[in-house]
Amino acid sequence: MATGLRLVTERSGDGSGMPVIDTVNGEELMHAQPGVSIVLGDGHLPPESPGTLYITSKQVVWLSDEDRAKGYAVDFISVSLHAVSRDPEAYPSPCIYTQIETGAEEDEMENSDSETDDTLDLLKITEMRLVPSDPNQLDTLFSIFCECAELNPDPTEAEEEVEHNWVFSVDHLENNGAEGDDPEWAFPQDSTHAIGANGDIDLAHSVVQLQINDQRFEDAEEIEQENKNGHH
Repeated sequence: MATGLRLVTERSGDGSGMPVIDTVNGEELMHAQPGVSIVLGDGHLPPESPGTLYITSKQVVWLSDEDRAKGYAVDFISVSLHAVSRDPEAYPSPCIYTQIETGAEEDEMENSDSETDDTLDLLKITEMRLVPSDPNQLDTLFSIFCECAELNPDPTEAEEEVEHNWVFSVDHLENNGAEGDDPEWAFPQDSTHAIGANGDIDLAHSVVQLQINDQRFEDAEEIEQENKNGHH
């Protein structure tokens, strides 16, 4: 579930270092990039003072170098889009542009302007820009974003894929046919053409050839034969 952007105040060690990483549950630090400014919102707010960007296998964390109590984090599962932006008309500095799923209801978003409040409401921030002091690092950062995004697929899409999976194995179809659901559908015993796989799990065990034995087809053939005989 998307949770949006959140404030980070806790750091590992004596509080001057890296963000706290959940190594117990397999979270790993993938990349650390110093000299990165962060811009929250649609780009009209000024950038925060430079900090260090930490990309883990689960989240993106930015920690301020000046204010040790300031930092922001967003889970990859909440990042709906990420891209390299070099268009000065979109934003003056080259950056990584991201869109964030907040999980907030639409009416809540409409009733509050997150950029006009004195206190920034992080739950309503839907855009974030990461501006490295060295623009040459953009491609590297983007590649790492892509890699980590693949490690965190959208669970909603995964559920929909399972729910709408209409591929069945031969055994499943034969068992249904044995129950007398429709005797007109016959399935051959030898069906060995694989049509899909995902890792070690077969998505489609085989191609099934369907044979339709419809009495209507037999009647049509008899009528056609009688007509031919009548013309002779």
